[in-house]
Amino acid sequence: MRICVYCASSDAAPAGFRDAARRLGELLAADGCTVVYGGGSSGSMGALAAGALSRGGEVVGVLPRFMADLEWGWPGKAHAAPLDAQGLRMEQGSAGWRAGPGTAAGGNGTFNMQYVEDMRERKHRLLAGSDAVVALPGGCGTLEELFEAITLKRLGLYFKPIVLLDTDGLFAPLTGYLERLIDARFMNPEHAAMWQRVATPEDVLPAIRATPDWRSDARAYAVPR
Repeated sequence: MRICVYCASSDAAPAGFRDAARRLGELLAADGCTVVYGGGSSGSMGALAAGALSRGGEVVGVLPRFMADLEWGWPGKAHAAPLDAQGLRMEQGSAGWRAGPGTAAGGNGTFNMQYVEDMRERKHRLLAGSDAVVALPGGCGTLEELFEAITLKRLGLYFKPIVLLDTDGLFAPLTGYLERLIDARFMNPEHAAMWQRVATPEDVLPAIRATPDWRSDARAYAVPR
C-alpha cells in the first residue's frame, strides 16, 4: 500500500509525538507500505522517515523548491533540484543530481525526494494514488492537508480511508467539533464515517484494513439535508 502521512516539522513539541511518528514509520515499513510524506527532516516528519528507513522501507518525500532552498528537506542539505532534458526534477545522490530510483538513506531503506513548485502541487502529489491517509497531530499546515482530504472525500473525489493517529488525545477536540457540525446540519450524519480516530500507531493499519472505500454515491449526500 501507498500511505500518505500528514505530520508536523516541529521539534519543539513533546518527544512523545516524534516517538509515535517513528513507530508508525517502522510499522508501515515492516508491512511493506510505501510512506509518502512532506519531505521534511525535523519533528514528526523526520521521525516518521527515520523509522521507515530503519526497517528497510520505501519513503517518498514531496518538497516545494523554496523549502529545499531553505534546507528543510531530508536529510537537511538538499537544494532545489534542477531540470533534466525532459523537464523532470532530478534527485540528489552521492555523486550529485541524477534521475532514476531513490538513494539509500539509513538502514536498508530507500528515500526518493520529489521536488515540486509550490504547496498546492505538494498536496496533490501527496494524495494522488494513495491507498490511505494517516494524519498525525500538527499545526495549521497539517490541518489544511487533512481538511482538504476530508473535503475531497465528501465530494466523491477521494475514496480511501482517513485515519487520525490521536497521540495524547490531540485530535479529540477536532473530531468533537466535526460532530457538532453534523449536529448543526452543516454536514450530514453519513459524513462522520469519513474519518477514523485511533489511539496508537499499532492501531493504524488495522483501521485502514477495516475501512471500506467511500461510497460511490458520495455526491448524493454531499449537501446537508
